[in-house]
Amino acid sequence: MDSTDVRAASRRAGDHPALESTARVGYLVNGVLHIVIGVIAVQLAVRGKGSSADQSGALGALADNTLGMVMLWIAVVAWLGLAIWQVTEVISGGLRTSDRLKAAGKAVLYLALSWTAFDFASGSGSSSKQQSTDFTASLMKQPAGQWLVGAVGLLVVGIGVYHVVKGWKRTFLQDLETHPSEWIVKAGRVGYIAKGVALAIVGGLFVLAAVRHSPSEARGLDGALRNLLGAPGGPVLLGLVALGLIAFGVYSFGRARHADV
Repeated sequence: MDSTDVRAASRRAGDHPALESTARVGYLVNGVLHIVIGVIAVQLAVRGKGSSADQSGALGALADNTLGMVMLWIAVVAWLGLAIWQVTEVISGGLRTSDRLKAAGKAVLYLALSWTAFDFASGSGSSSKQQSTDFTASLMKQPAGQWLVGAVGLLVVGIGVYHVVKGWKRTFLQDLETHPSEWIVKAGRVGYIAKGVALAIVGGLFVLAAVRHSPSEARGLDGALRNLLGAPGGPVLLGLVALGLIAFGVYSFGRARHADV
């Protein structure tokens, strides 16, 4: 089978109704994840304490009840479907190099989410904050480790800025094949900006870890939101970001219906 046949087979797989439906469910589950994280962050802003405001905190909350466990197993399959669909986008051709790289990055992200959801569904989930710290410590042990950690931080900051710009300019509408209602557009705009701010802080913590040679500084999303809580006017700022994450979840519901898959 030559490369042309591989691309053609990939396009057929990507256009299969079963994979398209699974990908749309993946966006729905992504919405649930962001809403749960946002709710945990709201509680953190109001009470000053609470569960981890990140993926592990949200997935752990779902694992606490029967309905949540059902959602977790759905998430395992749905995020895996999204990962496979992104892989077909990379292989099938027709995209610019930058878009193929973004699709590859998303494939890795959704595969990681699927695996994490499987861990929590099977009762072996672990803290995202600890995973981030362990990853940073491992990276820092490599040659030029501090520079590598700093580079990761700057990359994450860049992704955060990209999300802010994408939300402000509403270019996320290019990901959709049909135009959603105006309130979904507003939710997407607020959501992308809030998520971008959170990611930029996450990246900043990686940079701080590199500068201080302290892996414990890189504490993931939960650490970023708790740092925001400690800033002047922190509870208000954290509350706004939390509501923005909830808005991103609402937009993800709309994306499930209108996405170009």
